[in-house]
Amino acid sequence: MTVITSTVADTTRDRILSAAADEFAQHGAAGARIDRIARRAKTSKERMYAYFRSKEQLYRVVAERELAEMTDATHMDATDLPGYAGRVHDYFMARPDHLRLMHWGMLDSVETRTPGDPYLDAMQQTVHDGIEQIRQAQRAGQLDASWDPIDVMVIVNQIALAWAWQPGLTDLVEGQVNDPSAAARRASIVAAVAGLFPTGGVAS
Repeated sequence: MTVITSTVADTTRDRILSAAADEFAQHGAAGARIDRIARRAKTSKERMYAYFRSKEQLYRVVAERELAEMTDATHMDATDLPGYAGRVHDYFMARPDHLRLMHWGMLDSVETRTPGDPYLDAMQQTVHDGIEQIRQAQRAGQLDASWDPIDVMVIVNQIALAWAWQPGLTDLVEGQVNDPSAAARRASIVAAVAGLFPTGGVAS
């Protein structure tokens, strides 16, 4: 009986997290509604509050989980930043709602800086690990050491996300784009990062 109860509880929690991810991605933290999340999760608001004390806590858990999934899927590699940029591009082009969810989560956490915020802690660890990778690549002569590692990280990620933020832009300038394909957009991301941070060396 105990095992069955635990399994049901885990399943309910997973349904809540999945429903909350969709709700937060669509409406943000402020616009999300607990009653809509409960309906999507096929549970009650009271049951939700048994798992999560507040909408804010639920939001943090959802954002933290998405950060972990994104980090694992894109696999930061300071010795191949063009490849990494391509993976970030692919991940968020396939999940535009999740890009908004993570952006809202980061803005909210950085602005409030609540001590012990698990999402902010996870974000800080992710940035710390990335910076350390970049430093090691610079020491090994695989990246231009004149760059500050934080600038490398920010610039690469901004280039990687360029088309994820504005995927329909090519449609607005129909006839003025040499190659309107999605593959061409991805290739431009990879080429831009390679121009700045070529794999295994310093840009000429």
